[in-house]
Amino acid sequence: MSIHETIEARRSVKLYDPEHRMTDGEIEKLLDLARKSPSAFNIQHWRFVVVKDPELRRQIRAVAWDQAQVTDASLLIILCADTKAWEKDPARYWKDAPKEAQDILVPAIPQYYRNRERVQLDECHRSCGIAGQTIMLAAKGMGLDSCPMDGFDFDAVAKLINLPGDHVISFMIAVGKAVKPAWPRPGQLPLSEVTVTNKF
Repeated sequence: MSIHETIEARRSVKLYDPEHRMTDGEIEKLLDLARKSPSAFNIQHWRFVVVKDPELRRQIRAVAWDQAQVTDASLLIILCADTKAWEKDPARYWKDAPKEAQDILVPAIPQYYRNRERVQLDECHRSCGIAGQTIMLAAKGMGLDSCPMDGFDFDAVAKLINLPGDHVISFMIAVGKAVKPAWPRPGQLPLSEVTVTNKF
């Protein structure tokens, strides 16, 4: 399947085969592809919480509008982000780059983020969004389906997973084998409405 075909085929699937299991190798491959997503300053804010415990999945479902995909999908990933990743040994994000790149970019990280809490938070959600799309496209390329989710009580889920105080939850993704295809696309806006040339 080409990347164009994968994008066309990816849909948000709600109903999954609860008997389908992903192998550890498939899960590792999916997350390794996500890990290669771009992020600002290569900070890689994302932290992928892979929820394997069935009881924890049931508890999350209870605070997620009882959505079946939380428990029935083969995999549930909570995309979290470390809001303070920028100050946690930032040199490691550029350790394999040429020295001239390190000399420019490593000092720029604290200059950009320090005392800018909104920017720190925005970058976390941007990075998770990019990584999440990578997960969904990679899953489709592996013959699986997925569904991004923000229909849940974020505070309740944070407590259930012991989210550290300097982390945020961006959204969740269910991955598995569909038992029912998604509805036809419900109404894509025309390209002319969503595209602006130069200025509004």
